[in-house]
Amino acid sequence: MAVGKTIWTWFEGTWVNGNTPIMRAADHGTWLGTLVFDGARQFDGTCPDLDRHCQRVNDSAIALDMNPTMTVEQMTQLALEGLANFPADEAVYIRPMYWTTESGPSVVGGDPESTAFCLCLENVPMPGSDVSMTLGPTKFHRPTIATALVNAKAACLYPHNARMLREVNANGFKNAIVCDALGNVAETATSNIMMVKDGEVFSPAPNGTFLNGITKQRVSSLLDQNGVTYHEKTLSMDDFRQADEIFTTGNIAKVTPVTQLEDRTLQPGPIARRCREMYWDWAKSL
Repeated sequence: MAVGKTIWTWFEGTWVNGNTPIMRAADHGTWLGTLVFDGARQFDGTCPDLDRHCQRVNDSAIALDMNPTMTVEQMTQLALEGLANFPADEAVYIRPMYWTTESGPSVVGGDPESTAFCLCLENVPMPGSDVSMTLGPTKFHRPTIATALVNAKAACLYPHNARMLREVNANGFKNAIVCDALGNVAETATSNIMMVKDGEVFSPAPNGTFLNGITKQRVSSLLDQNGVTYHEKTLSMDDFRQADEIFTTGNIAKVTPVTQLEDRTLQPGPIARRCREMYWDWAKSL
């Protein structure tokens, strides 16, 4: 189902308006799930880190044994071309995607030479500064690289995230705080997570169970540049239960404060607010 009301998709050399079909019934990616994607954003007339998102979709394709067919420069130029179909101040989700159309020798594996590409642009509003998130625990955990393709932004990973969300939504929470197999906090079901203690910011150290998000990396660099001490380390659920602030970072909303963890109520804090302001100031300076 489409998220946005206005959609433009570049596929097989042409821009098409609407939710255009891109996969056939017998395509390898349709029935065996070899599809990767990434998501960048246009908002307030800027497209921060567009090149890094394009690079990551190529990296994800390689992780699934596909041969990327587009360079970062080609994808970036296509995105800017397609964005001309939207008002300059429209909030747009920029989604490049790869999948295979043919099976390889093993059938289960795709033929790298049959890699297909499309670039889909949808108008998806940017959540406002007053939007927050509540987090509940889930019995599901993040897989390791030995058990899943966690080194790629792969569509096949998302049904696992969806069942985390179904579980916590049923318990009255908006999102899940997710641990790795050892019981240490990894991320939420949809974004990276940070916490504040005594004025310093902490985030789970990348350990191969979740993507080290582009927005997370950008926020951490802005914290460093602005004199806020930032740490990446192993963090437990108790660390988060005792935090002064909790917030998430991700492409859809960039920075979102957490106002409830389990049965504990929190207030949107000054560090989360500062992170959002720093991100917007940096993005508008591009």
